[in-house]
Amino acid sequence: MLTRRHFIQTTAALFSASISSPLLADTWPTEAEKAAWDAQITPPGYNPATSNPWGLHPRFLPQRVITKDGLVAGDIHVDAVARYLYHIEEGGTAMRYGVAIARGKLYEPGVYTIKRKVRWPHWQPTQNMIDRDPELYADIADGMEPGPENALGSRAIYLYVGDRDTYLRIHGTPQPRSIGGRASSGCVRMVMAHINDLYPNVEIGSTAFLYSAEDSVTPQS
Repeated sequence: MLTRRHFIQTTAALFSASISSPLLADTWPTEAEKAAWDAQITPPGYNPATSNPWGLHPRFLPQRVITKDGLVAGDIHVDAVARYLYHIEEGGTAMRYGVAIARGKLYEPGVYTIKRKVRWPHWQPTQNMIDRDPELYADIADGMEPGPENALGSRAIYLYVGDRDTYLRIHGTPQPRSIGGRASSGCVRMVMAHINDLYPNVEIGSTAFLYSAEDSVTPQS
């Protein structure tokens, strides 16, 4: 049994997306377009620890914290109660980021493997999403092209169980004010500038632990 109380120890007190399709679209953005979009979503003079044009609570800004012994460098831990994502580093530290998680029972705690990463991904709602919220998704059933308004934002990290794509992602969001809440249809959302910082440090094959919003989780197989 994994519990959020036992996996992390921070330098300060703990206060603490939607499901997406892996289908490929016909066109992809150029490197120039990706660079232009990155500049567009990055605040002027960006400092991860202090820049906050999104109006987030300061605790959701990126912070390096101390971890407990025994955690594997490179792994990701998501504390669904506090709304924090921790990326474990060598030497007993982790980078902590504020996140939003899924609404109600759409959040799926478990242990996942990161098997794919995409810069400025395409996105398509699943049929379950369309059936559940037709007014929200019917008009974009064929998907969205990459860009700052895309539901997956600037970066997407894809979560698998074995070789099965779960359709769960850790991704950027064009709705940064949702950070700290329960907003998505299954995924873990981050501010786009923050996931841009995290993304190059996440390796394929790493493990992502999504802890229960009820304070414990039984790993899924």
